[in-house]
Amino acid sequence: MACHMTRPLDLAAIRAEFPILSREVNGHPLVYLDNAASAQKPNAVIDALAGQMRTAYANVHRGLHTLANETTEAFEAARESVRAFLNAPSTDNVIFTKGSTEGINLVASALAARIQPGDEIVLSIMEHHSNIVPWHFLRERHGAVLRWVGLLEDGSLDMAAMQAAIGPKTRMVAITHMSNVLGTVTDVEAITRLAHAAGAEILIDGSQAAVHLPVDVQAIGCDWYVITGHKIYGPTGIGALYGTAEALDRARPYQGGGEMIEVVELDRITYNTAPHKFEAGTPPILEAIGFGAAIGWLSQFDKAEVANYEHALYARAADALRSVNGIRIHGEAPGKGAVLAFSLQGAHPHDVAQILDRYGVAIRAGHHCAQPLMQHLGVTATARASFALYNTAEEVDALAEALAKARKMLV
Repeated sequence: MACHMTRPLDLAAIRAEFPILSREVNGHPLVYLDNAASAQKPNAVIDALAGQMRTAYANVHRGLHTLANETTEAFEAARESVRAFLNAPSTDNVIFTKGSTEGINLVASALAARIQPGDEIVLSIMEHHSNIVPWHFLRERHGAVLRWVGLLEDGSLDMAAMQAAIGPKTRMVAITHMSNVLGTVTDVEAITRLAHAAGAEILIDGSQAAVHLPVDVQAIGCDWYVITGHKIYGPTGIGALYGTAEALDRARPYQGGGEMIEVVELDRITYNTAPHKFEAGTPPILEAIGFGAAIGWLSQFDKAEVANYEHALYARAADALRSVNGIRIHGEAPGKGAVLAFSLQGAHPHDVAQILDRYGVAIRAGHHCAQPLMQHLGVTATARASFALYNTAEEVDALAEALAKARKMLV
């Protein structure tokens, strides 16, 4: 059997493919450590977008001319890239969305048709707001009950509490695969088994995990899995929702318009099949093609090797921060991803981030769209450095140096 050739992690070559990384900020080389919010884009993605616009752009599907056919081919090739990336059984299981947020809203909208007052939705307290607010809509509008699952001291999900929360009234379990704040990786296979044993559906938010971990939706066994393009080195405004054939068949359309119908008459309509049933209107064609290019680019590398490299950067940064007085690291679960949330005693995270920016170091500060988690941690906000495969040990050292300077100024 032919083995799949993977590309070595040659940092100089990789960084050369990201034009923005050669930039200076405030007279310092850019150190971009805000990857959990959005990753930078390689030439492969930039060229795919520009090339499509320059040479073969038209609207997709139903066109009979050459440009329409070429664009449709590129658009559907991107869907196949997503299918392979997630190991979905068919491209019919892959819905293009604006991102994870729209994917979760689509699933919540579909569930709304079947929800009864008192039906339960199980969430963890470390969910991103995009995996909280759509379920609050069902609480506000349909009488659903939200059941919250807490964390252990190290930031791991409390699996005993998860098991206790899932019961006969559970209709949906909505859980992150990797926390955008703590980096905690959840045991999604085990949670899927618990949900299905109770007759519930499960949606997994893979916004962070898909960047760092291999994802196999068939092995996980989940009903729904969402990913977003801009975190996987792709464009904004594009993501994908995986759904099983059964889940997609049960779900009502999220929006009405062109493409998602078979027949429209004065007194009746019939719907198209998935994936088109859920893709009303002109889709984000160029963004999807760029998304496919990003997946193609990332898929050159061995995921385990990338994860090990990124975790080594995280470990170096965590060690450096532990040597700074007054720094508290949030979340040290075993096997966590390369996300480092921290607080500097006596300093607001926004002030820390602003001072770091003076030295060209870009981090995120705030509640990271995870206010229930902030309440659990007993803080209003944290600073967060998050790592990608183009980051270097030297950049980690630059972060530590800039933090030491920030501490002198602020504390």
